[in-house]
Amino acid sequence: MMQQYLRIKADFPDTLVFYRMGDFYELFWDDARRANRLLDITLTQRGQSNGEPVVMAGVPVHSVEGYLARLIKLGEAVAVAEQVGDVATAKGPVERKVVRVVTPGTVTDTELMAERADTLLLAVHQSRNTWGLAWLGLASGQLGLTQCHERELPGWLARLAPAELLHDGSGSADSLPPHRAARTARPAWQFDSALGERKLLAQLRVASLQGHNAQDLPVAHAAAAALLSYAEHTQGQALAHVRTLHVERSGDLLDLPPATHRNLELVQTLRGDSGDGAPTLLGLLDSCRTGMGSRRLRHWLTHPQRDRGQATQRHDAIAVLLATGFEPLREALRGVSDVERIASRVALRQVRPRELAGLRLTLAALPGLRQVAPRGCRLLDELHGALVPDEALPEVLSAIAEEPAVLLRDGGVIATGVDAELDELRAISQNCDAFLLDLEARERTRTAIPNLRVQFNKVHGFYIEVTGSHLEKVPIDYQRRQTLKNAERYITPELKAFEDKALSAQERALAREKWLYEQVLDALQAHLGPLQALAHALASLDALAALAERAATLNWCRPEFVPYPCIEIEAGRHPVVEARLAETGGGPFIANHCRMDAKTKLLVITGPNMGGKSTFMRQVALTVLLAAIGSHVPATACRLGPVDAIHTRIGAADDLANAQSTFMVEMTEAAAILNAANEHSLVLMDEIGRGTSTFDGLALAGAIATQLHERNKSFTLFATHYFELTELPRRHERAVNLHVGAVESGSNIVFLHQIEPGPASRSYGVQVARLAGMPAAVVRQARNALEALEAQAQQGQAQVDLFAPPPAAATPEPSAVERALAAIDPDRLSPREALEALYRLREHLPPPNR
Repeated sequence: MMQQYLRIKADFPDTLVFYRMGDFYELFWDDARRANRLLDITLTQRGQSNGEPVVMAGVPVHSVEGYLARLIKLGEAVAVAEQVGDVATAKGPVERKVVRVVTPGTVTDTELMAERADTLLLAVHQSRNTWGLAWLGLASGQLGLTQCHERELPGWLARLAPAELLHDGSGSADSLPPHRAARTARPAWQFDSALGERKLLAQLRVASLQGHNAQDLPVAHAAAAALLSYAEHTQGQALAHVRTLHVERSGDLLDLPPATHRNLELVQTLRGDSGDGAPTLLGLLDSCRTGMGSRRLRHWLTHPQRDRGQATQRHDAIAVLLATGFEPLREALRGVSDVERIASRVALRQVRPRELAGLRLTLAALPGLRQVAPRGCRLLDELHGALVPDEALPEVLSAIAEEPAVLLRDGGVIATGVDAELDELRAISQNCDAFLLDLEARERTRTAIPNLRVQFNKVHGFYIEVTGSHLEKVPIDYQRRQTLKNAERYITPELKAFEDKALSAQERALAREKWLYEQVLDALQAHLGPLQALAHALASLDALAALAERAATLNWCRPEFVPYPCIEIEAGRHPVVEARLAETGGGPFIANHCRMDAKTKLLVITGPNMGGKSTFMRQVALTVLLAAIGSHVPATACRLGPVDAIHTRIGAADDLANAQSTFMVEMTEAAAILNAANEHSLVLMDEIGRGTSTFDGLALAGAIATQLHERNKSFTLFATHYFELTELPRRHERAVNLHVGAVESGSNIVFLHQIEPGPASRSYGVQVARLAGMPAAVVRQARNALEALEAQAQQGQAQVDLFAPPPAAATPEPSAVERALAAIDPDRLSPREALEALYRLREHLPPPNR
C-alpha cells in the first residue's frame, strides 16, 4: 500500500494528498505533519516503512468538505485519491488514483465556494512592459483574455479579484503587485503563445479567433496556454462547458484603480469586511434572489463600460420594471436553482442528484416565470426569449427520483419505473422484511423457542439469535455465527441463501444506479449550451429586478447621459451612509448639489473635520459609477457627460511590508493619478500633503492642484485644510471654492453637512478633539496655543503665492574679492606681480579671529 501511495505522491510532490482508506482520507509523513499544523488533527504512527514509523493523520470521508474548505481558505491545494478498483476482485491493495485536484482557483464544490461571488483562476505572463491575462471561472464556464500595460496591472487584479494566480517560475512573480490571491508557479515552457492559440481554438471549437476579437493578443495567448493546461490537470478531464470567450480591453472599461476600489468600498470595506451586512456599495445593491444574480451584479459593478449603450439598455429595463411591477418576478425567482453552477458541474460530471432535482423544478417553473417577466424594451425582450429550455431536458431529468439521496453512493437516486432491472433488484431488497418475519414465525413454531429472533446488521449480515436459556432447543442444522454473553447467533442454509441473494441485490442495485446516473450525465452534455443561455437570462433578470427594487425603495432617479463634459447632480446622497443612518435612526441624510462642467473643473473644498467633505466627494464618485453600470442613482436629478476613469487619493495608511511610509504611499498614489488622469477623468483628492511638514505639504498640495487644473484638466474634487489653497480660484477661472457649513456656539460646534459656496473660515480641529473625548486639560492647552499662533500669524509677513510660476534663478552681486580676482590676468603677471596681487586680495578679507 505504501508503494502505491508513494507512486501517487510522486506525481503531486507539492500538493497535499488525501489517500482514501475505507471511511477515512489519510495523509502520510510530511503531508500529515503539515495537515496537523493547518487543521489541528491528530498525528499517529502505524507500522514501519523502510525502517521508519509511518506518520499519518486522517479526516473522515463524511466530513471531508469542511476540511477541504479550511485548506482552500489557507491557500493550499489538495489531490484526492479515491479507490477505483473492485474490492472483491483486487489482489493486494485496491487500485487508487487521483480523481481531482482541489485548489483555491479551481473549486467547483458548492460547499467550498461563496454563493454570491465568483471563484476565478488567473494566469499572468509578462513580455517587456506588456502583461497578458487569462482568467477562468470553472464554476461558471467564464473564460476571459486581456492585455494591459504594466501600470494597469494592479487595476485588473483589483477588478478580477482572483482566488489563485498562476505565474511562471522564472522570477516574474517578483514584479507582480501585492495581492491576496494564492500564487502557484508553473513551468515557464507552458507560457507559450502558439500553444495558447492552439488550445483556445480547440477549446472554443473554432478555426480562427477573429470572431472573438482575440487574434492580436499574443501575450494573453501565452497566459491562456498555462491556464487551460492547469485547469485540465486539476479536473482530470476536458472542460466541456467552457465554450465562449470574453475579450476585455482597458479602453473599453471605466478605469477603477485599486485605490478607488478600496476608498469607495465597492465590494469590501476599508477594514476588510466583505460578507453579508458589510456596509459596502455591493452589500447595499445586492437584494438578488439567487446566487447567480448576485454574481452578475458584482460583475457589472467591477466591470463598468465606458460606452453608454449597455448602461442605457439597463436604464430602460429598470424603467419598465418600475412601471409594470418587479415583485412578481422577484418572487418567482426565489425558488430558482443555481443553473449556472449546475450546468458547469454537469459538464465536469460532479453534479449531485439533488442539484439535478432542483434543476428539474426550475425548468418546471419557467412557464410561470415567463408570465411574470415583463417585456417592453430590447433587453427585457431578449431575456424573455431565453426563458425557453430545450424540450428534451425535462425528459432526461425525469430519470431522477422526486427526492433523491444527497450522494449517489447512498442509492435511491434513479426513479422507480425507469429501469426494469433496477426495479427487480430493489424489490428483492425491499422484500427482506417480509421474508424475515415469515422465517422468524416458522422457526419459532419448529423449535418451540418463543423469543427466537431473525435480525441483520452490517457486520455479521443475517442471523438467528437464541438466548442462553433455550440453547438446548437449537436444531442440528443451525450453524453458530457469533457467541454473545447471554445468547448465541446462528445461520441456517435457507437464511444463508437468502443473505447471498439480498446482499448481492443491494450491491448490484447500487452499481446499476451508478451506471444509469452516468447515462443521465451523458445525455445532459448535449444541453449545456441551452442551460448556460438560460442561466445568463435568469441571472440578468435577477440583477435588473434587484436594481429596480433598490431604485424604488431608496428613492433613486434615472441619470441622463449627455455628450458634453459635465457632472450635474441635484440633491445627491451617499447611498451607503444614507442607508446606515436609516438603519440606526441617525436622522435624515443631508443632500448636496454638485455642478461641474467645462468652465468648472476643480472644486476646492474646505471645512471642519467630520463636516462631510469626504462623504460628499465619495457620493459624487459613487453616483457616476452607479450610472455607468446602468443603475439609478441617489439624487433627485443627474446629468453626466463622458467619464473614462475614477481616481481617488483618500486617507492615510502606510505599507510597511513594502517599506513605504504613510507619506510615500500618499505621494505614490498622487503621482499615479497625475500620470493617468485626463480631461474625462473624475479625481478625488482628500487632504493631500498632510503626511509631511506644513510647508512641504502646502507646497506640494498647491503644485498638485495646479497640475490637475492646468495639465490634466480633470473633474477634480480637492478637499483640504490648507486655507492658502483657497486662493487658487483667484488665479484660475475653472476653479471654485466650496466649504462645509458649521455653526459654533461657545465651545460647542454643530456640523450642518451642507456644501456651500466660498471658502471656510476655520477647521474647528480643537472642537472635534473635544468631541472625540480628549482630556479637558489637553483641549484647553491646545485652544490657548491656537490663539497664540493665530495672533502671531496676523503680525507676520504677507502670504506666499502658491500658484505663481517658479521665479527665474537670481544672479547675486559679486563681492569685492570676486571683482578684484576677475580683474587679474594670471598669464601676464610676473612672479613679483602675482605676489603683490595676492596681498591686495587679502586686504579685502575680514581679519582672522584671534
